[in-house]
Amino acid sequence: MQRERINPGNFYHIYNRGNNGQDIFFEEINYAYFLSLIKKYLLPKSKIYSFCLLKNHFHLLLRINDTCETSSRHFSNLFNAYTKAINKKYGRTGSLFEKPFKRIKIDEESYLKNLILYIHLNPEHHQITNNFKNYKYSTFKTCLSSKETNIEREEVLSFFDGKENFNETHLEKSIFINEKNKYIYLE
Repeated sequence: MQRERINPGNFYHIYNRGNNGQDIFFEEINYAYFLSLIKKYLLPKSKIYSFCLLKNHFHLLLRINDTCETSSRHFSNLFNAYTKAINKKYGRTGSLFEKPFKRIKIDEESYLKNLILYIHLNPEHHQITNNFKNYKYSTFKTCLSSKETNIEREEVLSFFDGKENFNETHLEKSIFINEKNKYIYLE
């Protein structure tokens, strides 16, 4: 199967999980380190719209800058740097991530909006928390905050016509997911 080529100017859903479904984040410091590598390797070449880091996988929505070339290499650098650090710290060897990393080009705004919802609600979907709003390693809170951020907050909110609708849309989707999974969401 041919992999989706990463081209400048396009939105992509980038995701991967631990090799054999194993954990990729072992303690709090790992999440922060992974985010620092995103800042180092991806922010100069792309704009980040949302992410969610879970114990054994991650999701990232970004747009590659119009002038960026060889963007696949930047992802490889990120994943290799993280793997080397984790292997050294925890005395492990070999691949940390499944290869190759997954990527889906996003061509439609409706798909983009649904993907943002999916990414933010992922901790509930995987029953890591019963309230996605409280999950630390997601951009949901960042989108509602007024603190400085590297996330394209204003553009994300504009997809949902503002903060109020952004929040309401997430809550509605959360209720649907939880009812579907036989869980009732209570705020």
